[in-house]
Amino acid sequence: MPHLNLESFNTLTLPAYCGDVEFLFQADYANSDEGALIATRYKGREFFLVYKNGSKKLLKSDKITRPSPNFILKHALLAYAECSASPILDSNVDNAPENTHLKTHDALKSISYFAENFPQDREVRIEIGFGSARHLLHQAAANPDILFIGLEIHKPSIEQALKQIVIQNLNNLMILDYDARLFLEFVPSNIVGKIYVHFPVPWDKKPHRRVISEAFLKESERVLRVGGTLELRTDSENYYRFALETFSSPSVSRFDVRKNQEIAIVSKYEDRWKKQEKNIYDVTFTCEAESPEPDIIGDFTFAGAPIDVNVIDRLSKDTYKRDWGFLHVERLFSIGENGRMIRLAMGSFDRPESTYVVIENNSAHYYPSFPVRSSANLKAHILLDELIHG
Repeated sequence: MPHLNLESFNTLTLPAYCGDVEFLFQADYANSDEGALIATRYKGREFFLVYKNGSKKLLKSDKITRPSPNFILKHALLAYAECSASPILDSNVDNAPENTHLKTHDALKSISYFAENFPQDREVRIEIGFGSARHLLHQAAANPDILFIGLEIHKPSIEQALKQIVIQNLNNLMILDYDARLFLEFVPSNIVGKIYVHFPVPWDKKPHRRVISEAFLKESERVLRVGGTLELRTDSENYYRFALETFSSPSVSRFDVRKNQEIAIVSKYEDRWKKQEKNIYDVTFTCEAESPEPDIIGDFTFAGAPIDVNVIDRLSKDTYKRDWGFLHVERLFSIGENGRMIRLAMGSFDRPESTYVVIENNSAHYYPSFPVRSSANLKAHILLDELIHG
């Protein structure tokens, strides 16, 4: 991850413009000696830089709000160090200009793009964890009338895919840096032709982290059109057997299994595994019925009543469990003399989301964007609204 090792960390008077980067506010850890988060805006994206004070004074990215592509983060890090006159001892950040290909693309989308107006003018296909993007790019080039959405959280893979989209002049491919388990809740029902899950991380020691689950299967079946498919391809026998059990869980289901079948394009990892004579398993679930649109009511606004900051302080690190999920206050921050910020984990147990809430001037709002508008997240929000108003 890009970072700077500083000789000293110097604060700015905020808000401040440093060239084309804007630094909005600073949120200090409850123990201010530990460090701070700096809210940053650049190229239309808002995210946190993190200063960690320890044996090394590190300036880096916050994991929850980290932007793509990496150029955005690198540029913001260097801008803060320069404008605050914080001397850099060493770093892994270069000051290379933005890649020409990344300047010209508009394929990288934010989650708000899909939440506000999901494209519905044509069939959609989704690839989850596209890695080298060989398969995703091949499918998009071969099917120009279909919209492809690729989800990936590995930044170098995202940047490589974006470069190829420009080089190959693909206009039917969008990229999103987001958790696939949460993303499906934004997708309208009966619109997706195929969902590809090729060689996901097996997570043998932490099976709850697998993409495939009963909840994921249920959401996949909702978004798939009749005859649409969810396709798992894996070299892991454990994952293969786990998928068989999961795809068998509905009272009525249809799926088929294949072993060591050739497909049109494979990843470099699959090439390697074939040379090692590893088995490749395909498990394909087929949707056989239409689904209604989800009925999710509510929003993420907070009540207008005054908020007592002493109540906020008492929330720190508490966990509130309910039958629908949970709300967990992970960290508390201070903004100036009277402001506060909370880092939360919230929502369903199997698909939690992390986010921030800023409390200033007797009002509260999520930062830098709303949580996913899922049923569990809305219930967690209602609980939080009740808690912060005492």
